[in-house]
Amino acid sequence: MSSPLFSAHLRNLFSCRSCPSVIGEPVTGAVEGAKVMLIGQAPGPREVVEKRPFAYTAGRRLFQWFATLGVSESKFRERVYIGAVIRCFPGKNLKGGGDRVPDPVEISNCGHHLDRELDLLKPDLVVAVGTLAALVLTGEATLSRSVGREHRVTRSSHIFDVIVLPHPSGRSTWLNNPSHRELLEQSLEAIRNHPAFVRTFEPDSSQSR
Repeated sequence: MSSPLFSAHLRNLFSCRSCPSVIGEPVTGAVEGAKVMLIGQAPGPREVVEKRPFAYTAGRRLFQWFATLGVSESKFRERVYIGAVIRCFPGKNLKGGGDRVPDPVEISNCGHHLDRELDLLKPDLVVAVGTLAALVLTGEATLSRSVGREHRVTRSSHIFDVIVLPHPSGRSTWLNNPSHRELLEQSLEAIRNHPAFVRTFEPDSSQSR
């Protein structure tokens, strides 16, 4: 049974309608008690329909990465709290054809939900996926300087580690560079060895959290 504070947060999150330009309702993969969080940029149109994050092609690639660490998609979703910089689909970028990047007001509005989650969960590890999530959580927007290492971060009066992954979108060309692929492998290895990740995916961790 969920705690009253966690239940109240989810009611507030899923009923949020603060941003007039977004499409659909908030999407989050909530796991109470999780000590590992994953934060992306924003859900896409398929995620709005499926009502779960990383539900389409980018998700398949992302979970292939975690499969190399011995963690299936189903187990990952059961044990890791999956959120995003903003929790609603921003809509399409009319000029470029991809998804619109959330604006500063939307990031600020949804940042209150992230802060509340950090306060409630007190995670030991947050995996930031993509440039925007890396910027919001670490202050560094250049992936070549943020992927491949651990960042010690303080936010919402809580200290935790952040490990950055590039966005798994097929539109991204960042991983075409061999040195960037090496940085990805370094991030995945850092995730594999992080104590919070190890504890989360111990055989009995679902009972011990």
